[in-house]
Amino acid sequence: MNTAANTSFSLFLPCASGCEAWLAQEVRGLLSTGSAQAHEARGGVRVQRAAWHDVLRLNLQSRLAQRVLIEVAHGRCRDARALYALAASVPWERWFEVQRRFRVDATAHAAGGWRSLNYAALCVKDAVADRFRAHCGGVRPSVDTHTPDVRVALHLEGDAATLSVDTSGEPLFKRGWRQGKGDAPLKETLAAAMLAACGWWLPAEQRVLDVPLYDPCCGSGTIVIEAAQMLLGAPAGGQRRFGFERLRRHDAALWRTTRQQALDARCTDKAAPRIFGSDVSHRMADFAARNAERAGVADAVQFRGGDALQRLPPISQPGVLLLNPPYGQRIAAAGAAGVSARQWQQQGQQGEAGEGDAAEFFARLAAHWKTHYGGWTAWLLTPDAQLPARLRLKATRRVPLHNGPIECRLMRFELTARR
Repeated sequence: MNTAANTSFSLFLPCASGCEAWLAQEVRGLLSTGSAQAHEARGGVRVQRAAWHDVLRLNLQSRLAQRVLIEVAHGRCRDARALYALAASVPWERWFEVQRRFRVDATAHAAGGWRSLNYAALCVKDAVADRFRAHCGGVRPSVDTHTPDVRVALHLEGDAATLSVDTSGEPLFKRGWRQGKGDAPLKETLAAAMLAACGWWLPAEQRVLDVPLYDPCCGSGTIVIEAAQMLLGAPAGGQRRFGFERLRRHDAALWRTTRQQALDARCTDKAAPRIFGSDVSHRMADFAARNAERAGVADAVQFRGGDALQRLPPISQPGVLLLNPPYGQRIAAAGAAGVSARQWQQQGQQGEAGEGDAAEFFARLAAHWKTHYGGWTAWLLTPDAQLPARLRLKATRRVPLHNGPIECRLMRFELTARR
């Protein structure tokens, strides 16, 4: 078991299902310690012999990880008594002060012996509090389930339990720049996974392809802004705070140096934008532009209002279309499909768009692309297995991805011009 005084740590970086391989590539490119090793695991990546500087860099720069956890204890726990004993054996007082407020987050996989994760988390909470009371003169830390200073992670798998200190705090998809957002905003970590899956971003090399990128249903601009930060080399978490800043191990001077080095490495090239976004809602396009300003990438992107069924390519060079297309009620806000956007919005307010609306929208979208986007490659994230039939196009690749709990496929379509 590692403690805060150790110079190396065992880490686990959870990620969305299906993203483990890309996260492993990204982590290997970010690790600064030659002896550290990263391996794919179920639901994330495990890192052995990581230095504290690696913990800082992974939090600051990883675009695919959900959190960076330092594992502090692992053992067999078939009942509450064993789990309490395991948690009480951890020197929590070396990780954070008794004045800090904490919470326990519990997850499980095939842990059939535990009927309630809340009960397991309560056992750990009691053990942490009792440990402080025994080692800190009878004083115990307070529990705060809403805005804790420190998060303790419990993972149950079979009859084994793993306890970790969460060094991230808020989940890492919260980059710190977002304010305006649409009805169904895409998480930044999923946008990064889409950019890796389509091959536009190479996480192992920390670089992007020299081809244009366009999202014609950009919403609040998540995909476009994430791509622009990749292009410029901006750190993913350069505008936010982290949980490790409230741990005893925190070295403020080292953190300032690490963060400044990442900020100084940003590209300052003022070349014309080759990353584009548009949305049928001009209000959302304005939101996206303001988000880009807060993210520091306004000069690298271009947003426009306009119907996806009508907008022409933003650049003469063929590139990549990458989008999370609308479905259900979102069809009504995506494109006119032969009627005015206001009429579509009114239809969406009256009820969910039906199968006929979806078929009409995607058929017209595919026809528009065939007419004007010959040579482009389109990648669409969707839970709809019938999307190729709706588009009347053949999917040349299907990459499994999860949008939260929704199982999706990122489908590739090669667009050829009409004869």
